[in-house]
Amino acid sequence: TINNGVPMRGWYDIVGMDFRSRADMTGVQESVVQLDALIAREIERGVAADHIFLAGFSQGGAVILSAALARTAPLAGLIALSTYLPEAETASRVDGAVDVPVFMAHGSSDPVIPQAVAAHSAETLRTLGLDVQWHSYPMAHQVCAEEIDALGDWLQARLGVA
Repeated sequence: TINNGVPMRGWYDIVGMDFRSRADMTGVQESVVQLDALIAREIERGVAADHIFLAGFSQGGAVILSAALARTAPLAGLIALSTYLPEAETASRVDGAVDVPVFMAHGSSDPVIPQAVAAHSAETLRTLGLDVQWHSYPMAHQVCAEEIDALGDWLQARLGVA
């Protein structure tokens, strides 16, 4: 929608610039259903749920954060980079939702998703009971070496690796 009707690759349609109603929530929920199917398939293949991490950058991060609010089965954690929680103002968790640790990192100069929007999303997730480890880096809508180092430490802690 935001691209004057020209289709773009993405996890969901972006319907406007206002982050309070930017995401097409029907599309977000469709992506969450597809994500849940992928997780179920991995578990059926023998991967333990406590070894599954969901990672997403930008729109992918928005999808995994949305998925976290409805997770009723455990996962090892979420990695949300340069992203936000769609409709954070009205977000809630489903009954029986499990706690999933979240590593969330964002650039202080991100021109795509302002850091204030991402920080508000992190605070919303905390308010909803999720354990969010927040990181900010002097970068734009990207990933940096310091972020990867911090993520590596976080992953090792989750997996019990020294």
